[in-house]
Amino acid sequence: MDPYNSADGQAPSAPPANPYAAPDARVADIGHGQAQIKSSRGVRLGAVLLDSLPVVVLAILAAIALPATQNANGQGISPIGMVILVAMVVGMIAFAIYQLVQLHRSGQTFGKKVLGIRIVRNDGTRASLGRILGLRYFVPGLLGGIPLVGPLFTLLDSLFIFGDAKRCIHDLIADTIVVDA
Repeated sequence: MDPYNSADGQAPSAPPANPYAAPDARVADIGHGQAQIKSSRGVRLGAVLLDSLPVVVLAILAAIALPATQNANGQGISPIGMVILVAMVVGMIAFAIYQLVQLHRSGQTFGKKVLGIRIVRNDGTRASLGRILGLRYFVPGLLGGIPLVGPLFTLLDSLFIFGDAKRCIHDLIADTIVVDA
């Protein structure tokens, strides 16, 4: 009797399951009840460039303005130059505080917010500010500062983004991923 054709007119039964077949399951990164989609490499690069833009602009302005504000004898900075320098330092500190507040609230820096991505834990939960600062930024910064080995580590950290997981070494250290917000 053929198990695929029923003589009694009922629908044929399903073929017997193969006990040696690989398991069939859908797997998705889940976080807070929604699927998490990892952001693209280009978007992550764009966010880093946007985050560094205010600092680069302030540095360029300082390079242009400060030499022009030297004292008449050519030594030291004039009072106007000192005001400009202090204003730039205050601007950089204010931007850094803004970045930290945004990282704490939403896992997003200025650049990540503009491009619609955010940092979360690997399981999709919110990454704490301590985890982001300590493990994602501070530890790789220390390793990058080691003579001879540091530049190699920094290069490898950046190149890891081209792996299948789209995670840099600092992401692996901090157990974080960057996802579409």
